[in-house]
Amino acid sequence: MNDNKNGSFSGHSIETILTHEGRKPDEQYGFVNTPVYRGSTVLFKTLADIEAQQQPYLYGRAGNPTTDGVEAIVTELEGAYRTRLVPSGLAAITIALLSCVKAGDDILVSDSAYEPGRVFSDGFLARMGVTTRYYDPRIGAGLGALMQPNTKAVLAESPGSLTFEVQDIPALAKAAHDGGARLIVDNSWASPLYHQPLALGADLVVHAGTKMFVGHSDAFAGTISTTEAAWGEVERTRAQLGFFTSGDEAFLVARGLRTLAIRMKEHQQRALEIARWLEEQDEVVQVLHPALPSHPDHALWQRDFTGSGSLFGLLLAPAPRASVAAFVDGLNLFTMGYSWGGYESLCVPVKLGRNRTAKPWTAEGNLFRLHIGLEGVEDLKADLKAAIERYARAR
Repeated sequence: MNDNKNGSFSGHSIETILTHEGRKPDEQYGFVNTPVYRGSTVLFKTLADIEAQQQPYLYGRAGNPTTDGVEAIVTELEGAYRTRLVPSGLAAITIALLSCVKAGDDILVSDSAYEPGRVFSDGFLARMGVTTRYYDPRIGAGLGALMQPNTKAVLAESPGSLTFEVQDIPALAKAAHDGGARLIVDNSWASPLYHQPLALGADLVVHAGTKMFVGHSDAFAGTISTTEAAWGEVERTRAQLGFFTSGDEAFLVARGLRTLAIRMKEHQQRALEIARWLEEQDEVVQVLHPALPSHPDHALWQRDFTGSGSLFGLLLAPAPRASVAAFVDGLNLFTMGYSWGGYESLCVPVKLGRNRTAKPWTAEGNLFRLHIGLEGVEDLKADLKAAIERYARAR
């Protein structure tokens, strides 16, 4: 098993790390990429070997060179002690939370958090005797007032992937640590290229690697990166639950990571251009993109981020369902789908409802979530302009 603690390309640029970390051609007969390792049983040559339990790999579920390569890259990018690759972003959240709590404990979760994480907290954790409370994503240092003696974890997502509030990670970390809890941050939006929560005080960072890491809409993955202090419980929890990512999926994650820096630059540039253009269009009430000066958390984004992602929100003037249908049903290049991070652009209408309990969403109008892919920017603008015109006509 690869310790993933000291990447050999530490100190190099992000582009160099993504190109060279996590692969060892000299050990793979000169082939550039680590091949797909498929296997459950690992063989031992002697009784002494099986008794010593010191082979790099003891059983397939614990990892292999393909998964190790991905973990090494993400560890280096996040500035983490170690990383584990797991089957999905939800699996990463599940393991992270379960590593922090036991029956009778309490957790605090951002009201802007990923819906499946809320379902897990309100469902599975509740059945196990863990209480979940939700907090205003803009609470910052005020989180301290919500801490209880049995609060053991705080789950933040910055920015939120539906409403895009940016959270004050250093303030949340201080409040969590002062109260005896660990801070978990979902960093899927910006990726570790543009945001490093561990350096800001977080204890665990999770990713829906399905999104930006994979980048091609063809594989599921999640990652958990931690400080040294948090690692032991995370690894024990993962092992006890039996979460393992296959070599095939890991290979696709590694393939996507090699081009992450280039793709993120393109996604960022295209998303910002379209977001700025949308602010000038009729029917647009607000564009929810933290990198825009109009965003209420723009100053916080400038302080803690070095770039932005492909995903943002679009709030259109109040209109009936017929307008929403006219907007999305006639799209040509944008298609509807719940994920994001791939090369293709996506648009989904957002209904918050049950997803906001601590800080109700009161903005009037219809909210859409846009992922800007790698199509021509002018083509995407034309698709959106036509959609906005259909929306207005159907009012």
